[in-house]
Amino acid sequence: MFNEEPPVPDEVLTSIKNRLDDEEISLADNEEILHALSELTPVYENDRSYFVLGNYDREPIRRLNLVVDRLNRRTDAYAFRMVDIRGEWDNSIQKFCLIADIVTYLVGVAEKEPSDFLVEQGLLVGTTEYFSKSHVLKRAYEDEEQPFGWMQDGVFELFDRDGRLYRWQTEADLVDVTEELP
Repeated sequence: MFNEEPPVPDEVLTSIKNRLDDEEISLADNEEILHALSELTPVYENDRSYFVLGNYDREPIRRLNLVVDRLNRRTDAYAFRMVDIRGEWDNSIQKFCLIADIVTYLVGVAEKEPSDFLVEQGLLVGTTEYFSKSHVLKRAYEDEEQPFGWMQDGVFELFDRDGRLYRWQTEADLVDVTEELP
């Protein structure tokens, strides 16, 4: 027997067609995208799915992994990071959008490190669909009044007004606020 990839649901195919212009993507690129998205079968096998965004530097990725682990402990939930979806994508925004379209929730773990998820934050607030299913876990720093830039502070204010900004300082706090997510 050969190993067959699970079928990609129709709504994913529709999303791909809507996001990608036929003239901009080769058949080989399209096949690679479909293969990568087929790895997301657990998104459709569970009631809730969480696309967790954040910093991939050594220490912050431990906290991202902590959030993914806590969310995956829930019954009928699947959480993952962007790097968990294999494939060489020329356009990471395309990859982000295709994945964001199909998940239940987008969860950002915000820390002040420069390699945070800044581009994605703009997409979260710039798209009504993404904003409505997003939650941000913002790290609070005791020694700094404004550790983030004014643009990020504006994004955080929008989430705070909607009751979807969760503040944490320690990893224990991070576990607690993760438990508050839907």
